[in-house]
Amino acid sequence: MDKKLLIVGNWKMHLSVHQSSLLVHRLGERIAHHRDVEVVIAPSMLALQPLSVEIDRRRFRLAAQDAFYKDEGPCTGEVSFAMLGDLVHYAIVGHSWRRLNAGDTLDVVRDKVQAAIRNGIAPIICIGETKQERDAGEAKQVIHDQLTTALMNLTSKDIENVVLTYEPVWAISTADGIIAKPHDAESMISYMRSQVQELYGERAAKNMRVLYGGSVNEHDVRSYLELPEVDGVLVGAASLNYHQFAEIVRVAHQLQTERK
Repeated sequence: MDKKLLIVGNWKMHLSVHQSSLLVHRLGERIAHHRDVEVVIAPSMLALQPLSVEIDRRRFRLAAQDAFYKDEGPCTGEVSFAMLGDLVHYAIVGHSWRRLNAGDTLDVVRDKVQAAIRNGIAPIICIGETKQERDAGEAKQVIHDQLTTALMNLTSKDIENVVLTYEPVWAISTADGIIAKPHDAESMISYMRSQVQELYGERAAKNMRVLYGGSVNEHDVRSYLELPEVDGVLVGAASLNYHQFAEIVRVAHQLQTERK
């Protein structure tokens, strides 16, 4: 059976609990249940619990935007993956904003991936280089270091639940505003799969879902989803607009239908 396309909406630090509920309601009116497309919403931590009761789980799954790598302890203000196990199916780990601004080093990302797996949550691991690293010819080395560290100590069984996302920092809206061309994304994602193959074998590399994330919108999403190496997208700003996000899901389903 072909892999489902995975469409993930990262709401980042936007929307109150009430606004989040309203957006889910509007998305529910516009997004049908598709067997060939999996739709995931990543709201703020505050909204996760009420939305877990509200959402239609046939159409949507929830993801945490982050969590702490220890299961419990005196870590004031933190929320652990253990606490989220009953609420979410996925968790975003190593998002570029957190790597650059919140102290998510290679080792911290590794520990968070292991904590997610340990608590039955599928990590969506974000990997990507900055413009400076790309201009210096260091992109593949950065990808290699981020990927191999994030997957460190995982078993072949663990890998089955991992999702990778190529998130070029230079192509997201909060950075330089440059759009990554499809062949750029395909080249780097192909390299990421080759690294997974070296670590876990050809089957794991082929079966792993790898997403693209970098200013994706309803106008350019098809050009990324048509790439053989791409299994979905991580959507930022466009996921806050129910018209745009619903259109992205529609395009994904249309493409899957054409492939049958």
